[in-house]
Amino acid sequence: MSQEKVDRYKEEKRNREKIMKKEKRQWLAVKAGMSVVALALVAWIGASVYYAVTAPDPNAELPTYTVDTSSLDDFIENLDGEA
Repeated sequence: MSQEKVDRYKEEKRNREKIMKKEKRQWLAVKAGMSVVALALVAWIGASVYYAVTAPDPNAELPTYTVDTSSLDDFIENLDGEA
């Protein structure tokens, strides 16, 4: 039993550098993933607030516009008469 522990310790000591690099990569991946999720959450909340604030008032009266096209109609009629 004791020899197994010693062998395991020697193996771990031999591969310690690889193990440390692997743990650092995993921790970096976790931090990067959490950052992406946090950024997406902040962007979503920001967009929701922006659209809620800039949404048009449903009770507001929409403006109406009138356009006088009589001069354009006269011009088109004159074109048809010349052809």
